Amino acid sequence: MNPLVKNILIFLVVLFAAGAFFSLYTTQNLPQKKEVGIEVLVSDIAEKKAQKIQVKGDTITVSLSDNTQHIIYKEPTESLSTLLSNYGVDPELLRTTPIEVADARASFWINTALTLVLPFLIVAFFIWLMIRQVQGASNRAMMFGASRARQYEKGTKEKVTFADVAGAKEAKEELAEVIEFLKNPEKFTSVGARVPKGTLLVGAPGTGKTLLAKAVAGEADVPFFHVSGSEFIEMFVGVGASRVRDTFQRAKKSAPCIIFIDEIDAVGRQRGAGLGGSHDEREQTLNQILVELDGFDPSVNIVVLAATNRPDILDPALLRPGRFDRRVVIDLPSLDDREAILKVHAKKKPLAEEVSLRKIAERTPGFSGADLANLMNEAAILAARENRKTVTMNDLFSSIEKVILGPERKSHVMSDKEKKITAYHEGGHALVSHVLPDAPAVQKVSVISRGQAAGYTLNLPTEDKHFRARKEFLSELAVLLGGYVSEQTVFGDVTTGASNDLKKATQLARKLIMQYGMSENLGQRTFGQREELIFLGREITEQRDYSEKTAEEIDAEIAKLIKDAFHSAEDIITKHRETLEQIVKVLTEKETIEHDEFARLFGEKVGQDKDTKEKKIDIPTKKAE
Repeated sequence: MNPLVKNILIFLVVLFAAGAFFSLYTTQNLPQKKEVGIEVLVSDIAEKKAQKIQVKGDTITVSLSDNTQHIIYKEPTESLSTLLSNYGVDPELLRTTPIEVADARASFWINTALTLVLPFLIVAFFIWLMIRQVQGASNRAMMFGASRARQYEKGTKEKVTFADVAGAKEAKEELAEVIEFLKNPEKFTSVGARVPKGTLLVGAPGTGKTLLAKAVAGEADVPFFHVSGSEFIEMFVGVGASRVRDTFQRAKKSAPCIIFIDEIDAVGRQRGAGLGGSHDEREQTLNQILVELDGFDPSVNIVVLAATNRPDILDPALLRPGRFDRRVVIDLPSLDDREAILKVHAKKKPLAEEVSLRKIAERTPGFSGADLANLMNEAAILAARENRKTVTMNDLFSSIEKVILGPERKSHVMSDKEKKITAYHEGGHALVSHVLPDAPAVQKVSVISRGQAAGYTLNLPTEDKHFRARKEFLSELAVLLGGYVSEQTVFGDVTTGASNDLKKATQLARKLIMQYGMSENLGQRTFGQREELIFLGREITEQRDYSEKTAEEIDAEIAKLIKDAFHSAEDIITKHRETLEQIVKVLTEKETIEHDEFARLFGEKVGQDKDTKEKKIDIPTKKAE
């Protein structure tokens, strides 16, 4: 039922109930009325019971002394005096009885008007309701193809500038030209220059692409239209193209302005790419975007920004010169950038004096801006949960582990045997990582369950690395197998706790051979070409460009890498068995060993101090048989 009609019906029911209640209440105090004949009227006058007589048209109302009323009807053309004289009423009695004659013409016209006009009013009211419903449905149908873009006017209180965006220095420099073009387009047009109409922001999720787009609008102080690529797509063909046209029409009215299309890969995927690649609605929407980008009037100051983390699947027509021909890459924040981002998100959070955001930045390599914001928020939640007014260093460290591994599972109580196995497993990871010079330093070892892990070892690099050498990958393989080797060496058996480590080691070894070309026997080449099915949206197929014999050699190389890593970890654990036992003893007692305590108990990491930093240390290995 239409909400308007429903509300009207509810109003009428309530009004009728209120009227009925009021009528019932008032009728209790009114005189009782009784319809009688003319002879009763004559009798009332003769017996002097009539206190008052009221004549209104053809109705005579007689009020009696006992608070009752008699209603008498007469002929409309006959007067009361004539009627009573015909019945022989003494005129002297009439002089002592008050008689009131009311004008019935007004009530006659009112009753007549209501009788004739009220039905027409009711019919007209229902016709008006139906017209409103039809117009509402028509308006909704017309609005179906309207733009869903959210518009932010210039000068708003939520204005974002580059000062609110930490890091991304190179991206800011690239986008500064866009800001200058929006502020002073004559500077470029006077020398025949043309600023690109479309700029594509490329970066991993959470690196701040949307925030940077808002900052560009804030710096230029122009309106900002924000729309997601998925908001163009509907089940009806043609709606997406209509919304694209409406978005650009709205933008032209507000020029100079910025249109920001988030997740443009939702509509900008490559056309004709196979299964699901010929989706009519998506292709029409993409075609309309291409037409709008080409149809810009050079004098119209509109800049289109788009964001994606999958530029490889975008249609080439979208990236050609004249459209999104400028690509701004937003990398994961470096160490200094992470510290700056942490400072931004720590502004409204009371930090304890011992808090060092630099140390937090060192322990969070690979974190995006969104991860760091989540980290600071989780630390504040933890402090509030424990009824503290300041955020401590332990809160921040716990938040790092929560973001990486998940929350602590305090209800997960392990038996003494399982706890001992976990201690040896994590101790094996920590020992191998501590001994190998090319492995990261141990930041923390714990046997407390987090997420799906029964225990964990955090061995994070203290500096950002953009390239990794083969020996670093080999050290990582050995560290991954450290827990497996420790269980086998100590207990003579292995558990399912090492399954995830074996999976990661196998994946890493396969990448070394097939993607990075780091095989000694297969030469400097890659194997396999990955393809993506657009319809399913994930990599599910791989085109083999090698023979079955080469596939066997690849499997043999992968097995060799894993076996060499196994022997490396085995030699280290055998040689440093006493250190492993010390790690297990501390873990059993305290459940957790932090970086400073680990370094104090077992010395600085090999190859990390000044004396041994340049010293080459051979990794003990055994040849695979």
